Amino acid sequence: MLGPGDGPEALLAVPPGEAVPRPLLVFFHGAGGTAQQSLAAVGDRAAEQGVLLLAPTSAATTWDLIAGGLGRDVAFLDAALAEVSQRTAVSCLAVGGFSDGASYALSLGLANGDLFEAVLAFSPGFAAPPDPEGRPRIWISHGTHDRVLPVDRCGRQVSRTLTETGYDVTYDEFDGGHAVTPGQVSTALDWWLGRL
Repeated sequence: MLGPGDGPEALLAVPPGEAVPRPLLVFFHGAGGTAQQSLAAVGDRAAEQGVLLLAPTSAATTWDLIAGGLGRDVAFLDAALAEVSQRTAVSCLAVGGFSDGASYALSLGLANGDLFEAVLAFSPGFAAPPDPEGRPRIWISHGTHDRVLPVDRCGRQVSRTLTETGYDVTYDEFDGGHAVTPGQVSTALDWWLGRL
């Protein structure tokens, strides 16, 4: 657990093995979720691939940008990243998330493309970067039977818009609903780490 303990929770999962520089994935949960849910969704696959996983919990029921504007969650993330850098060496950095967390990851990732080399978005609704900077690579997955954020107006539209804007987008649909599947997590991590 990171931070002083009087704010939102942030968990850092460190893979087993010797302390060497490792890739770091920041992963944002969906609306109403927690850091623990992020660990449950992607933690095992991240550990198998030697990836550090930073899972923050939003201060409110969803992330600040989605609730009205950047603020407390971004400040908390900055502090958590600073603490991670004091604890362990990081070789490369990506941001990801599920549902509202995927929209948040896309928005922050595009606004901080000089920091995040890649964005892994599972079932995003939109991307609204305040001021895009840099050109992170983008991986988006979306279930064809998603009833929460329908694939046609969400995943497909977001992918199409970002591609037309000049981003390097990999779009992967799967036969399923509003979910993060272990297979999708493995594929996304392999794509990010250049193992595909």
